[in-house]
Amino acid sequence: MAIKEENSVVGIEYEVKDAATGETVDSNKGQQPLEFITGKGHIIPGLEKALVGMKEGESADILVKAVDAYGETNPEAVQTLPIEQFEGIDLKEGMTLYGQGENGETIQVTVKSFNDKEVTVDFNHPLAGKDLMFTVTVSSERDATEEEAATGQVGGGHCTDGSCGCGH
Repeated sequence: MAIKEENSVVGIEYEVKDAATGETVDSNKGQQPLEFITGKGHIIPGLEKALVGMKEGESADILVKAVDAYGETNPEAVQTLPIEQFEGIDLKEGMTLYGQGENGETIQVTVKSFNDKEVTVDFNHPLAGKDLMFTVTVSSERDATEEEAATGQVGGGHCTDGSCGCGH
């Protein structure tokens, strides 16, 4: 069987590098495979599209352009805020801060610069504007169950170790 555009449960081992610098930005080699269901938007679109048709045990190097990864850099996402909003934080250029977005979601910002009056922060994803090179091995592939397809969660959202209070 091969990975389908929708409702394949896929496990991958991957390493991702900044295509321009060759610097490794993320990897799960030697750890649990990343499992996801295709067609649910769980991983970046360019990578998911390239995995379609691959089979269990297959490996590939996949170049994902910025537009199909974390998007292009949006200059409007760089904002200057009063330093009072950062009270109690030992600011450093390049540091990552986490806050809450308008809808309660977690947002990540990078401190670009600061002085004694204001702080310039970048709301772009740290990998925005970067082409990414993935080295991927498909460790597992199967059809999603009806429940997995409906919930979008591998395993249908049930646990088997009792940690969810289901008594297994």
